[in-house]
Amino acid sequence: MSALLLKGGRVIDPAAKLNQVCDVLIEDGIIQKVGLDIRADQAEVYDASDKIVVPGLIDMHTHLREPGQEAKEDFASGSRAGAAGGYTTVATMPNTSPVVDTAALVTSLQKRAEDVAIIHIHIIGAVTKNQEGKELAELGDMVAAGAVAFSDDGHFDPSAKVLLSAYDYLVPFNKAIINHEEDTSLVEDGAMNEGHRSAMLGFKGRPIVAEDIAVARDIMLAEYAGAHVHVAHISSGRAVELVREAKKRGVHVTAEATPHHLTMTDALVDPADSSTKVNPPLRTAKDVNAVVAGLCDGTIDMIATDHSPHAAEEKDREYIYAPSGFPGLETAIGVLMTDLVHTGKLPLETLIERMTYAPARVFQLNAGTLREGGPADVTVIDPNLVWTVDEKKFYTRGSHSPFVGRELTGKAVLTVVDGQVVMKDGVIIV
Repeated sequence: MSALLLKGGRVIDPAAKLNQVCDVLIEDGIIQKVGLDIRADQAEVYDASDKIVVPGLIDMHTHLREPGQEAKEDFASGSRAGAAGGYTTVATMPNTSPVVDTAALVTSLQKRAEDVAIIHIHIIGAVTKNQEGKELAELGDMVAAGAVAFSDDGHFDPSAKVLLSAYDYLVPFNKAIINHEEDTSLVEDGAMNEGHRSAMLGFKGRPIVAEDIAVARDIMLAEYAGAHVHVAHISSGRAVELVREAKKRGVHVTAEATPHHLTMTDALVDPADSSTKVNPPLRTAKDVNAVVAGLCDGTIDMIATDHSPHAAEEKDREYIYAPSGFPGLETAIGVLMTDLVHTGKLPLETLIERMTYAPARVFQLNAGTLREGGPADVTVIDPNLVWTVDEKKFYTRGSHSPFVGRELTGKAVLTVVDGQVVMKDGVIIV
């Protein structure tokens, strides 16, 4: 395998508390050296001047739609979308057809990813059989097969008894349950956040208290069991405070936030554009500010896109009938750099930590750092590159995004996976 020398970039490695201009030498798929004035005569040199060199980005919440929903996305297209966005590792949710609730499915999907994906794909298993919330899935067998976490994402598990049993079962394995936090009895068929905007549009709303109640319950159950609960796509300011309070008590609770819940409000909901329909819904400006504050102070551990592509004919419907979600892998770093870093709301170092080292640490992955001898998963970001989001250039199969047409500042320009360049200047080259 050829050598690659990333020369003169600002290297940010939160795990090593490194933030300085230096070089990174990659050989044989591993990080050989990080330091000043590295010489390697046989290496290909990439000029990283005025750019940021970071560990490969990690997203622990994506929907790559295999098995059974390949018209929306598959491992080949989803992994290319990830690489285009600077991601070297993603985890895919189990709400597929069939649901990933057996060890055999975990094993087959891992093999599928090895065969067709150009980045690392980890498999998340379902908590309950067919995600019905009634009977535990093959949790132990799926751990043995390689599942990195468990989730009934897309569904709220209504039975506290079943969820507590799952927590109890997974404690010895030290695996997290990633919970979608909305009490179903309160949200029913709501299309957006319940409030002034929903009333003005005449849409049935999803009250924010549905998220708060669910987060409070699941934290209490995890605290009782001594288990690890991970709050998915947190969007409520009160829910952020519940996580903050639980962490102070020593509860093993972690949380993630999405780029859209960090930057967009329900005021942006347009009945003629279903791309803003997400689940949980976009909230108020007060909630967005609380989520950003939680990300800054460490209450929220990481950023995850909830990348959820749909077929065009599904999203091209009336707002209330369209499915929730949109593709997020290719726009995340641009949106976050533009709306949070360049506006001074979030330090760059914090953003990188929340997208690299933090998810690797929380989910025990061999990733998220540029340590010498470690795997050479690296992302180079041009923080000042101005570009316009064009869905025609997406690698994902989904095209409906609320960011289409936006001018953003900041973009991944090089993605390296196991020492191999898979994306350069926005183009997949493998």
